[in-house]
Amino acid sequence: MKMLSLAVVIVSAGALAACTSAERTASGAGAGAVIGAAVSSNPLAGAAIGAVIGGFGTYIAEVADGQCQYRNSRGEIYTTRCHWL
Repeated sequence: MKMLSLAVVIVSAGALAACTSAERTASGAGAGAVIGAAVSSNPLAGAAIGAVIGGFGTYIAEVADGQCQYRNSRGEIYTTRCHWL
């Protein structure tokens, strides 16, 4: 249980440090995969399902206002309307 708690803390810190919408969605998927694998009797299936749920949930939260963050070729981050909306 202690290992699961540590994994959740590490992945959560990575999600908070992510800057762009895509990076946050990927971090959410990673967190879901770690948690899904830890709590499932079949770790591979749990990781896959957790990644889908975590990534989708983070994506919905990120684009709820129709604004997304992007990184340009110079590494600068800017916010504008999501391209796919």
